[in-house]
Amino acid sequence: MAGAIDEKHAAADTMGTKTPPGNDPAILENDPALTGKPWMYKTTKLGPIKIPYYASPPSQLGLVAFVCFLCPGMFNAVNGLGAAGQVDPYDINNANIAVYATFSVVGFFAGSIANRIGLKLTLGLGGFGYFLYVASILSYNHNKNAGFLIFAGALLGVCAGMLWTAQGAVMMSYPSEKSKGKYISWFWMIFNLGAVIGSLIPLGLNLHSEAGAVSDGTYIAFMVLMALGFFLAFSLVDSKFVRRADGSHVVVMKNPTWKSEILGLFEVLKTDWYIVCLFPMFLASNWFYTYQFQDVNAAYYNIRTRALNNTLYWLSQIIGAYVLGYGLDINVRRTSRAKAGWAFMLVITMVVWGGGYAFQRRYTREQVSAETYRAMDFNDSGYIGPMFMYMFYGLYDAMWQTYVYWLLGSLTNNGRKLANFTGFYKGIQSAGAAIAPAIDNRRVPYMTNLAAAWGLLAGSLIVATPVIFMKIQDTTSLEEDLKFSDETFAEVAPTEAKLAVLGGKK
Repeated sequence: MAGAIDEKHAAADTMGTKTPPGNDPAILENDPALTGKPWMYKTTKLGPIKIPYYASPPSQLGLVAFVCFLCPGMFNAVNGLGAAGQVDPYDINNANIAVYATFSVVGFFAGSIANRIGLKLTLGLGGFGYFLYVASILSYNHNKNAGFLIFAGALLGVCAGMLWTAQGAVMMSYPSEKSKGKYISWFWMIFNLGAVIGSLIPLGLNLHSEAGAVSDGTYIAFMVLMALGFFLAFSLVDSKFVRRADGSHVVVMKNPTWKSEILGLFEVLKTDWYIVCLFPMFLASNWFYTYQFQDVNAAYYNIRTRALNNTLYWLSQIIGAYVLGYGLDINVRRTSRAKAGWAFMLVITMVVWGGGYAFQRRYTREQVSAETYRAMDFNDSGYIGPMFMYMFYGLYDAMWQTYVYWLLGSLTNNGRKLANFTGFYKGIQSAGAAIAPAIDNRRVPYMTNLAAAWGLLAGSLIVATPVIFMKIQDTTSLEEDLKFSDETFAEVAPTEAKLAVLGGKK
């Protein structure tokens, strides 16, 4: 049998795509290193609903989405309360600085880590920091131990850098080119549903409270959910086992080493140097959170209204991800979609943040710091307008993140390179998220923080134009993707035999 398999492999090397290694059913069934266990490729039905096989891109993306639903989704629900549910944002801002400072460093190199140890382990290790961080806030509620809070924030940054790099690699490299926008929107909707459900916890527990801080029960509920997400992460399958519906699989490095991945990181920066034009978009993508959460939600509203705003903010993200994700997959040339997406983002940037400017003129930092200031409640007259303003902030955030991910996924389908791209994205994004709370802690005017966020967003779209108008192609060839892999064309190409093994041609 071994001799027969070797002959088939040799034939593949000679004949190109006609008989690639692994397309014979006997090899698929008997080579676990190539295909994984048979149960991974069996579809099931629940009545009229057909559930994709476990090692399929939809199943794996769904799994990653639910890990993010339970870990960063709940983290967003906590942070979205403004000052993480505390009265004074100073120590929470310092903890956020620690989170994003370590995140920015680890995130930049996390692509190399993910390529070396695998996406499953990277995702799993990444989930632990979220649980510890909320535990440190619960501790802070009682002893005001800022040191533990900041340490937990720094550790969370390390963990988050790993988790988000694994997430980005799965989301952008597993789907086919024609489905990337949908996959991104599916992920973002499930992930933000976690933040929506998470935000309902403090809303329900604090609905009749007009105090400034949330209860202990709120943090304990978040800790339980985050622990579930940490354990769920380890059920992800290795990338080498994932098969698309056409039988093709993800382009990865089969035998990565620490040396190959560190060198590969700098090789990507050298060969794909144009990626630096997207760095300002990366920097802007989380910069505005400090302004929205601390300078709007925490500053202007009482705790129960902050909880309601938080729920509406993340609910709006689901809508934003759906609209733009599906819009980016419409049946026109990808180059046209990239340019239309850029124009749309420029217009919505000016509209949403222009509305934010009009709202910010209502109050100043000095006014809300006065002892006589009464925070707005959702029962107050005049609440509805600001409520919709805050919802549009959430809608905009999801659209921005969806567009950036789609751009990266349009540059390559190579899982190894996309892990590095994601690392660049999350690292630089986190640098911005570390700088913004440091500025906010200096008590600068709220209007200054708004102007900085707005200017960075609009300016970064201009800087990104060379990539969007010149580097995005209608399709990316498999030969181009394989330049950063030790796999061959024959090994990753779709085949009719693989289709038969995976359930038949649709």
